[in-house]
Amino acid sequence: MNTTKIVAVAKELPEHCRETKDIIPYVDFWLQGQEERFRRKVVKIFEGAAVDKRYGIMPIEEVFLASSFEEKNAIYARESKKLGSKVLEKALKEAHWTPDSLDYIITVSCTGIMIPSLDAYLINELDLRQDIVRLPVTEMGCAAGVSGIIYANNFLKANPDKRIAVVSVESPTATFQLNDYSMANMVSAAIFGDGAACVLLSSEAEAEGPKIIGEDMYHFKEATHLMGFDLTNHGLKMILDPKVPETIADHFPDIVHPFLKKYGSAIENVNHLIFHPGGKKIVQTVEALFGSLGKNIDDTRAVLQLYGNMSSATVLYVLERFLAKDIKEGEQGLILSFGPGFSAQRVLLEW
Repeated sequence: MNTTKIVAVAKELPEHCRETKDIIPYVDFWLQGQEERFRRKVVKIFEGAAVDKRYGIMPIEEVFLASSFEEKNAIYARESKKLGSKVLEKALKEAHWTPDSLDYIITVSCTGIMIPSLDAYLINELDLRQDIVRLPVTEMGCAAGVSGIIYANNFLKANPDKRIAVVSVESPTATFQLNDYSMANMVSAAIFGDGAACVLLSSEAEAEGPKIIGEDMYHFKEATHLMGFDLTNHGLKMILDPKVPETIADHFPDIVHPFLKKYGSAIENVNHLIFHPGGKKIVQTVEALFGSLGKNIDDTRAVLQLYGNMSSATVLYVLERFLAKDIKEGEQGLILSFGPGFSAQRVLLEW
């Protein structure tokens, strides 16, 4: 069987950026007609979200305009093509790969609707091969970046000397609902930001980078209500159950330990935790579970603070930080991400 290596990870940010403290006056203005106690609560949610700043595909003023689903989705499609092209180009340059050397392209996004999917535009924009295999992953939410790596690994294990790009482009700001005063909309507005990432993987014998030892998906039964989107006339309306952190905590031992055992490892052997920062509460939950084992998730917390939760791209920003480190040979890393379904995707790496 072939070995998959992660060769390069690149990130690309949209041009608009605001610190959370500068967004709060807009939030306050938006909630003018609401009860004073509710307004104060929402501002507190923004202040306590552990997100210092975020990037967006549109200026903050446009986010708070009552634009239609059609208008917001058109911005999402236009900007996704730009971000996707830039991040793929950046990753290819970093790996010294030519665009026509890619055999397979996986694009990941859940924050807008585009048919043809992003990969079709990237083929034209970067002049990829005519026989490239494409796979769009569109409805897996925050877990989809890791899902893309899992699909890539399955293809590469079966095919020697092949190259894959996984491109994630997400714009949660395009899903913001102006007329939705639910707590799910408030919390998601407080934690989410926009961004793009690209992971290049290879099954070539001479490829360099951490190798994938194992990958698995874990599905929580009867939990489809925990997270997702309702498709309304106003766009994609966030579903976010407050029970998500405790549900993760309940399942955590079953998510981590049998998976590591299956691939001949254990939590004691895992040196690096590469976790998706879903939000402050999930970060705190994971920290509580791992802190006693002397493990830290500092990079996960830093990504949330600097960029917010960019859905499927976020964990790839955490992964990019680890690829930039000088990690000793033989050390292991655990990639973990949660998303609608409800599901947990896991990948075990070795440097």
